[in-house]
Parts: sequence; C-alpha cells; structure tokens
Amino acid sequence: MPKIIHVLAFPNVQVLDVTGPLQVFASANDLARQQGLPLPYAISVIASQAEPVMTSAGLALVAEPLPAADAPCDTLVIAGGWGVYGAVEDPALVDWVRQKAVHSRRMTSVCTGAFLLAASGLLDGCRVVTHWTRCEALALKYPKLQVEANPIFIQQGSLWTSAGVTAGIDLCLALVEQDLGRDTALEVARHLVVFLKRPGGQSQFSVTLSLQKAGNRFAELHAWITEHLNLDLNIPTLAAQVGMSERSFVRHYRTITGQTPARAVELIRVETARRQLADSGASIKRIAVHCGFGSEETMRRSFLRALSVTPQAYRERFSGTVE
Repeated sequence: MPKIIHVLAFPNVQVLDVTGPLQVFASANDLARQQGLPLPYAISVIASQAEPVMTSAGLALVAEPLPAADAPCDTLVIAGGWGVYGAVEDPALVDWVRQKAVHSRRMTSVCTGAFLLAASGLLDGCRVVTHWTRCEALALKYPKLQVEANPIFIQQGSLWTSAGVTAGIDLCLALVEQDLGRDTALEVARHLVVFLKRPGGQSQFSVTLSLQKAGNRFAELHAWITEHLNLDLNIPTLAAQVGMSERSFVRHYRTITGQTPARAVELIRVETARRQLADSGASIKRIAVHCGFGSEETMRRSFLRALSVTPQAYRERFSGTVE
C-alpha cells in the first residue's frame, strides 16, 4: 500500500513550503511509474477550511478537508509561512495536530511550520530548527525547545523539522531515502536538480546567526570590529573599545552573545569575506588579507568551521561576478 502523505496548509501559507515537499514525493512516484512499480506515496494537501487556501504568493490551493485525527497517516508535513501565526491560535487545529501524531509514523515541519508543531507540545525537549530569521522568536515563544539555527533539518525520532523554504525539499529527500533507499533519493534529487545532501547549513545564506540578537549592548562594538578587521582584535583591544575591564568584558560578552570574543571576531571576518566573495572579483588571497585573516589558509579553516564550505566553493555557489 502506498504511504499516505498529508501536507497541511492554511491561509497565507508559503507556496514553496507546500509544493516543494509535494514535488519530492511526486517525483518518487514518477520514477516508480516509469519502472512499472507500485506508487510508493499517496499525496494530498489538506486544510481545516473548506474553500481554496490562498497562499502568501497569491496562488490559491484546492485542499482536501482535514481527515479524522485517528485516520491512518504515514507522514504529516506542516508547511510554514506568515499564516502560521494565525494557525497556532486555532485551538481545534493545534489539537488535531497533537492527536494526529498518535496515528502517524512521522510528523514534520517546513520552515516556520515548526511554530504549529511546537504549539501542539510535540517538540518539547527536542532539538529543532526553523527559518534562521525566526529561530530566536521560536526559542522565546517555546522555551522547552532546543532551537538550533544552522542545520538544514533535524530529526528527533519520528519528529523532523527543517530550516527555511527550500530546506523542506532537503528534508523530504531524507524521508524518501529513509523509505526507498539512497539510490532512489539520489535519482529524485537529480531529477529536481538539487543536492541530495546539501553541503553546509543555513549560515551560508544568513547573516552571522549567533550574533543576530538585535539591540544587544555590543551592537556598536560589532560595527566597530567590521570597520577595523585589519587590526589585532585581541581582548585588550576590544575591552578598551567598550570601556570595560578585560575580565568583565569576556564574562558579559559571552553571557549576552553566547560566543567568545575571539569566535565573534572570526564570524564577523567570515561574514565580511562572504560578501566580498559574492560581490567582487577580488582574489581570495586579497580578501583574506583585507578581512584580517592574514593568509588564505587561515580564512579557509575559518570558513570550514563556520560554513562547512571552503571560500572557493562559496564563491562558486553564490558569486554573481567573474574573476
């Protein structure tokens, strides 16, 4: 029997959070059809409202009504989008999600769909991820969650959460690999022209995740660091810049940012180098010197620590310029 896959939508849902996962499972069905095999998946979009669901992109989706909470289901995929904040205020929908977990093999969320999954209480105590811009909000609203900003997706037993937007495709490729094996998942990825396992994490696409707390007391220091990357940015220099003793500075800085000053300087250097790699045709050696790394090898090691990719690979993936 095909595995029943439900993709849960709601008004103002993000269209790619719905269609990306759908296409992964549909492509797996296409491969099976071409090989004369039974279709592995029965896929449907569901919603709590009877009328078409309007996405935030202005495209209306014709969804099936919510099945009974105790109806068989292999995998529930909860899409994300700005409408999720209204969805979490619907007690009947939140309760349906909670009950559905008892009758589903896997519960998953794409992007900000994690907010609805979290509202059900199912993610309490779990490591989770969402879109990098909403990680802090998710952690504040649901303090029982262990929110991580960088992974593309996280599995915690039968619960899966993914990062922003296209990361739902990565997550569903992993589900296909779990169900049908690596060869099938790889063939689906080739068909969709995407990575089977994307190198790196959300940090490749966002600002420096671990320093993004808006309005913290070291925001001016971070701006000063960005303008003086060629200096020896050691603790005495940084402490003097904010008018604090070295010991007090280190203690307060780590408490507020969650990073050591040295790690923060490295991340800011990486962030600046990323922009230059993407936006300029300067050589990697020149960028390394300009950003205060001193050498290409030092910058390479920093990129691998922060982004899990080399500077050259990052430039090839994101640059709009030609050297």
